[in-house]
Amino acid sequence: MARFLYPAARRSDLVENLFGIPVSDPYRWLENGDDACVRDWAAAQDRLFLACREQWRDRDSWASLMDQVSSFGVSEPPIVRGSLMFLAEQLRGDEQRRLLVVDGKGGRRVLVDPADVDPSGHTGLYAWWPSREGERVAVQMEVAERPGSDIIVLDVRSGEVVDGPLPRARNTSLAWLPGGDAFYYVSRVPDEELAPGDLRLHRRVRLHRIGTPWQDDAVVFGGEDAPDHYYGLTVSTDGRHLAVTATAGPAAQNDVYVAELADLAAPRLVKVVDGQAIGARVLPRFLPGGALLLVTDYEAPCGRVCVADRPDHGPDAWRTLIAEDPEAPLDECVVLDGPALARPLLLVARARHGISALTLHDLADGRQLARLPVPGAGVVSSLRTSVPHGHRAWFTYCDATTPPVVYRHDAVRGVTEPETGAATAGRTPGIRSRDVRCRAADGTEITLFLFTPEEEHQGPRPTLLYGYGSFGMPMRPWFFPLAAAWVGAGGTYAVACVRGGGEEGRRWHDAGRGPHKHRAISDFNDAAAWLVETGMTTPGQLAIYGQSAGGLLVTAAAVRRPDLYAAVVAEGPLCDMVRYERWGLGCTWTDEFGSAARPEQLEWLLAYSPYHHVRPGVRYPAFLFTGAVTDLQTGEAHVTKMCAALQHATGGDRPILMRREPDTAHAAAPASKERALSADILAFAAEHTGLSPERTATPLREAAAEPL
Repeated sequence: MARFLYPAARRSDLVENLFGIPVSDPYRWLENGDDACVRDWAAAQDRLFLACREQWRDRDSWASLMDQVSSFGVSEPPIVRGSLMFLAEQLRGDEQRRLLVVDGKGGRRVLVDPADVDPSGHTGLYAWWPSREGERVAVQMEVAERPGSDIIVLDVRSGEVVDGPLPRARNTSLAWLPGGDAFYYVSRVPDEELAPGDLRLHRRVRLHRIGTPWQDDAVVFGGEDAPDHYYGLTVSTDGRHLAVTATAGPAAQNDVYVAELADLAAPRLVKVVDGQAIGARVLPRFLPGGALLLVTDYEAPCGRVCVADRPDHGPDAWRTLIAEDPEAPLDECVVLDGPALARPLLLVARARHGISALTLHDLADGRQLARLPVPGAGVVSSLRTSVPHGHRAWFTYCDATTPPVVYRHDAVRGVTEPETGAATAGRTPGIRSRDVRCRAADGTEITLFLFTPEEEHQGPRPTLLYGYGSFGMPMRPWFFPLAAAWVGAGGTYAVACVRGGGEEGRRWHDAGRGPHKHRAISDFNDAAAWLVETGMTTPGQLAIYGQSAGGLLVTAAAVRRPDLYAAVVAEGPLCDMVRYERWGLGCTWTDEFGSAARPEQLEWLLAYSPYHHVRPGVRYPAFLFTGAVTDLQTGEAHVTKMCAALQHATGGDRPILMRREPDTAHAAAPASKERALSADILAFAAEHTGLSPERTATPLREAAAEPL
């Protein structure tokens, strides 16, 4: 293939002196997306991408396969209030989910359909919070490329809007008070009160009373001293107490405040957990009588469950209810305390090397009463129970070959079974799933999930390797339509559980963040090298893929070891780690990556920042950078600057391409656009690794929930 003629991008000689370190930034001019020269250059990149895509041999086949393996229906557990279930459903052909309400007799009706609001499909159902009595529901819809997000309140019986919109509530938390006449929520301060260009969160906890103007909502928590804080809200069952968690961005620790609600509009919130002092996460929920149930990694990197008999009791007075299992990180738990039970129970989900297990415990003393059956060697997530009291719990299960299925556990009957009101439909290929261990260069054991076709095959296969490795987010053997399509076409899909994730608990996260972020990148390259050394694939058949912080991982890995990969796909990545804080939510991520405003941390960032490690004349793999034209999380400049730098530098003949998507955002695009993006990613990776669905595709079968 001849070397590509890329759109011209001028290189400036800009070099900044940062704490005595010269930092080159030749493509800073591309940061201004409103500049006419930047728009012209980006439009030329769009044309180049479309021209290259026309040459991909199997793009239509990949699009067809993605349509076939995409699942439809209900993929997450219901929110249950009394006899009512609130479900999000997305059928084949729907661009977005709709909100359903299901009554005790199984009658179903649509409460909110975003298509009625926006037929284009760009407005999505973001979140919903039914009141405790189930008579009202607060609903948040969001337009992908816009920063604002409003809350409206509906009467569940009539479907009529009874309140709102309440503006600027993007990524909010919401907690109803008993009676359904008021709730606490989180919203951003008005833009006119901010300095120009201030991208920090500036959130406040407010009290809203149904029927009153949002302008009258009292601020009950938050201030100028915490501009980058996220807040989580919990109200006790009796409505007498409020708990607020406060986290600086996605930090690895948080504060907890508790108040008695003698005055709803002016609760006296008292700090009961100082996250900085104890260096831990603490998630509270109220038990009857005012005690706090605490899920925490304090003195337990893999998590434990504690009880504070009084809300103001500090960590020294907490008693352990469920002890840490050093080999099985704690995921979540729910309390079952309905009147039909002989005793209150606690349902606990853990994951051992990514595989979920469920156990049932006595809430009084933590004693394990039963180990519940799980449908397979997969992932349990999103435990939910009815509010305020109940004896049933719902969860989602999936694995490599099973799209998400909702199950219900009835603790009175002792039975776990698929939830009849929440069906999922889909078709999947036969996939063999297993986890293996490989060793990093320093001897650390890394888990790899491998998904291969069921039939035996000798010799290397085209392989797509995925990774993330940030924010303590664990990788699991989830069902992923893109992975199912790749394996269905005869390839191997692999997931590397590198340090920086949460697969092995808090210590695993700490080992790959801040000054240790380089370890996540080394782990990923070591996992890729293991796949080659064991004969599973070859460098010419190996593509890598990452999203967001995972896009940073794979881009940095490929820049460090360009000889190891045939192709790289980076979706919404971070690439310029010196200036990442200036865009999107980057200013809230310094706990994970560090800050270029601090000399020592600047050195951490420069040690792996992909943009600053591009070298002229290197034969780089094929690159596909994908991203939204408006990316409110990472910022679109990472894609444009990295693409320009690689196009200028590469000494090889593999393409460096940029795929921009208008009218979407960092995530949650309309379904048709998500499938189209996945088809392009698969076609690009296949083009450079030799995989063809037309030659090697395996038969698909209907996916169905397994009875337990």
